[in-house]
Amino acid sequence: MNMRDIARRAGVSSATVSRVINGSPLVREKTAARVRKILEDVKFIPNPSATTLKYGRSKTYGLVIPDITNPFYAEFLGIFEELMTEIDHEVLVTVSESPEKLEKNVRRMLMRQVDGVVFMGSEFDTEKVDALFRHRIPLVTVDRRVAEEGCSDVAVDFNAGYLEAVRHLCLLGHQRLGFIGGIEGLKTSADRLKAFRKAVEAADLVYREELVTGGDYRIAGGEQALFTLMKSRIKPTAILTANDMTAFGAVRGLHRLGLSVPGDVSVIGLDDVLMAEVLQPALTTIRIPRRRLADECLKALNYTKEDVDRKGRCFTVKPELKVRESTGPVGVAKRSKRV
Repeated sequence: MNMRDIARRAGVSSATVSRVINGSPLVREKTAARVRKILEDVKFIPNPSATTLKYGRSKTYGLVIPDITNPFYAEFLGIFEELMTEIDHEVLVTVSESPEKLEKNVRRMLMRQVDGVVFMGSEFDTEKVDALFRHRIPLVTVDRRVAEEGCSDVAVDFNAGYLEAVRHLCLLGHQRLGFIGGIEGLKTSADRLKAFRKAVEAADLVYREELVTGGDYRIAGGEQALFTLMKSRIKPTAILTANDMTAFGAVRGLHRLGLSVPGDVSVIGLDDVLMAEVLQPALTTIRIPRRRLADECLKALNYTKEDVDRKGRCFTVKPELKVRESTGPVGVAKRSKRV
């Protein structure tokens, strides 16, 4: 049954049916209720392509994810899609591991006439997204920490997160803190390292270069980085990481070295993916609240959509420490061995 059939049954024009479907306030409530009842009875599904052609909007947002194998992005996608459903929008998900793929995905989003795009990765070739700017598509980046004309940003407050984590370790008696970061050369990796260093210095601890090494945000990279870290002359009593996947690798590496967590070394991750609670021991981690992050992305999109010719805004999401079993008092294992 098409829109004309619905209109004929309701005794109204096709334009009235269209207004009811799109929530227009121009239709009297009594008439709108009658039309909605018929739409519900026949289980009518509007044609999104027709809506796009008529109103120039698709009710679709693009979401660009750098790595779908990272559970953080998969979990964020689920929450973002749920949020879009609440406002009667769809999500066009694209994974862009390379500039070539990003260029193809930008073309797809333009063909779908998306109403806006969220870039989860802070590192991308800006030339590849020029077409979005030219077509006046509102953009939002995550952790790029730069707002410009037609583009807002949502950033995680890593400073607050690592500060809370370091304070937690200090209360447990830790002083020699190690850090496994992200991929060298990426801005987001540098931001996390800077936040860790600020937190260490704010706690009046010694920042030790030999206890800092890079990873690749993956489990295998975290494990290899752990082996490098433990070759240092001065061993850390606690290790903070750039994300949970790195922390998983660090814990696995410590176990393979015959060390206990947290008895010999405490470990703290960042993200709080669902697997963090399943790990043995359960991972203490700096939680990035996904729902709040999705909400801020939508706020940023709406702000930019209001006027794509003005400079966007920078929004911030504050993380919180989730204390679990992978952190404990310093030297517990050594004291128990003496007993």
